Amino acid sequence: MNHFNEHKKSIGFVGLLILVVFYFLFTKAEKPIAVVLHTVEKGPVEYTVANTRAGTVKACRRAKLAPPIGGQVAKLAVKKGDKVVEGQLLMEIWNDDLVAQVNLSQKETEASRQNAHEVCLMAEAAQRDEKRVMQLWNEKLASEEKADQVQTNRKASEAACESANSRAEVSMARLDVTKATLERTRLRAPFAGSIAEINGEVGEYVTPSPPGIPTPPAVDIVDTSCLYILAPIDEVDAPNIKTGMPARISLDAIPKQFFQGQIRRIAPYVLEVEKQARTVDIEAEFSHTEEYKSLIPGYSADLEIILNEHDNVLRVPTEAVLDGEKVFVLGDDDTLSLRSLSIGLKNWKFTEVVKGLEKGERIVLSVDRDGVVEGALVTAEDNPS
Repeated sequence: MNHFNEHKKSIGFVGLLILVVFYFLFTKAEKPIAVVLHTVEKGPVEYTVANTRAGTVKACRRAKLAPPIGGQVAKLAVKKGDKVVEGQLLMEIWNDDLVAQVNLSQKETEASRQNAHEVCLMAEAAQRDEKRVMQLWNEKLASEEKADQVQTNRKASEAACESANSRAEVSMARLDVTKATLERTRLRAPFAGSIAEINGEVGEYVTPSPPGIPTPPAVDIVDTSCLYILAPIDEVDAPNIKTGMPARISLDAIPKQFFQGQIRRIAPYVLEVEKQARTVDIEAEFSHTEEYKSLIPGYSADLEIILNEHDNVLRVPTEAVLDGEKVFVLGDDDTLSLRSLSIGLKNWKFTEVVKGLEKGERIVLSVDRDGVVEGALVTAEDNPS
């Protein structure tokens, strides 16, 4: 009887053990990890460099103007935002005294002209008198004394005419000087553009900037018909950049839109604003001017310079490439294997695969998720992009 009870206990123990094993097998079985996958494909890959700090949209022409002489503002002919043409009056300093001088010089000039005209008419009359007397002298009807007299009178009259004309020219030159002095009180647009800033009001006193001491400009004018990008590039990347290279321009103010451009200038010196991050200023112009009509100088901009490009090559997203140039590849059994690559060109978006993958294979994009290791069982998750 005791032997039978012991046998029953053994069978119960074995059954319990089997239940425990089945519990661990079915409850602790590996659960697949959800990952984002990408199918390997062909396409272009570029080798690019970009600015280290935000670049800026600049106007090709911008002038911060001040009147050549100081004085009280008598007239403001424009306001902020106005569009102006070349030569248009922007500001005028009090100049009543100079206007009066110009009027006086004009009258003096006119008087000199009239006097010269009168003297020259007298010289013409002296020429006619000489001609008549000399004809009579040839016919022995006039004395030699009379002939000498009319010749001398004609020469004196001609000299007086020349002198009067010279005085008239001096008066005209003096008038030009007075007009130039008057013009120094008038600030005019050096080119067509838009008024960005005005510092000063009618009745206030304005002065030109002293040498070496910058002061706010009386009028700031910007030509927005021509824009370019100024961006700092790391000194390490600068030697690879050449004028004429294509570039891709993006702006924070207009997300998800790119503008085509090309390098127009490379600064011949390195900026030392930050000792540990020295840069070279690069200028890029827009390839299509009609594209930037809505842009405003001062926008922040990024410049991506294309140094090299390979078309129709096998490529993978750069985010999927691990240190050591490896990627996780999905196998037929839904497990991951770590594969080494031989790569070519690369940028922040795509990396060219020279060897190690085939078109159509699937790789893991979400490489930073917990559990993504070689041999892990995974399941595909929709790619949010």
